Amino acid sequence: MVVEDDDGIRDTLRYAIELDGYPVITAANGRIALELLKSVPLPGLILLDLMMPEMNGIEFFEILRRDPALCTIPVVVVTAISNHAQMIQRTDGVIKKPINLDDLTQVVTRWCGSSELA
Repeated sequence: MVVEDDDGIRDTLRYAIELDGYPVITAANGRIALELLKSVPLPGLILLDLMMPEMNGIEFFEILRRDPALCTIPVVVVTAISNHAQMIQRTDGVIKKPINLDDLTQVVTRWCGSSELA
């Protein structure tokens, strides 16, 4: 799952991950992502932007971690902001913007295993 408010970044991440053979669900903010998580199979990984409207990544992460059904989903922050170090330390990793596609592939493979194209 990619949770990112910037359409271009969200679409690029989705496209790159799908090219590697993984299915991708996207959401434009944390509130939409929480709604989707009620109706779709649980993702193997959430790539999470921090700065978003309606519900930012920090708020989303806090709610996710308190939910017994969702708290085990790995969360990797995708951000250009480094001043949230304490929050980032509580996640399962970080990908810095601008995004290096090799780093993205490594993170997705680490948490989701080999894709169907492997």
